[in-house]
Amino acid sequence: MTKAFVAGATGLTGREVVRALRARGVDVHAHVRPDSRALDEWRQRFGAMGAEVDTTPWDEAAMTKRLTSLAPTHVFALLGTTQKRGRAAKSGGKDETYETVDYGLSALLLRAATACGSHPRFVYLSSMGVNASTKNPYLAVRHRLETELRQSGLPWFAARPSFIVGDRDEARPMEKVGSVVGDGLLALAGALGAKKLRESYRSQTGEELAASLVKLALDERPDRVVTSDELRALIH
Repeated sequence: MTKAFVAGATGLTGREVVRALRARGVDVHAHVRPDSRALDEWRQRFGAMGAEVDTTPWDEAAMTKRLTSLAPTHVFALLGTTQKRGRAAKSGGKDETYETVDYGLSALLLRAATACGSHPRFVYLSSMGVNASTKNPYLAVRHRLETELRQSGLPWFAARPSFIVGDRDEARPMEKVGSVVGDGLLALAGALGAKKLRESYRSQTGEELAASLVKLALDERPDRVVTSDELRALIH
């Protein structure tokens, strides 16, 4: 039986991944933070899809124990935070930064998946622009995680989409502006003949990206990075 553990399930892409997996009849365990103020709401929403809500705390021993018990065939790491949350942490709020969430929790999940014994396929939502020489903190932590993923011994995919658009529970105005402006410029480039450039970098909806990620997860050819144009081609 195909069994998926989805971390980051409450995000724009995560919730659509849960939906797409359930549409294929996959046994889905959608992770929600145990301290989430919307936990009851997510139980209802995911329950209506036929998915189970998992509230294992973000503790490596606890997560390893849970994945060992669950024995998933697939683990999705769809985690991320925002600059706004990072600024809140510096002001005395909860410590949610690119380092602690985008890297820290994803790395914890990878170690737990590696140790759990079921040898699950690890599907990691990375980002366009990741490279070894980047000075951008958001891209740098994702490069670190991709490096550890290659060394993990698990079958894996790392997806590098462009902007992801849709209705989020939290506002990301700069991402929205970037996608609108970028898509406009790319449309112009396409009209002038640069169709490959347009297809490589234009934005995707959370639903479109989720469909690509699920198709990748069930693919028989793991261990590769998949770029934004390849992700888009998977659903067309």
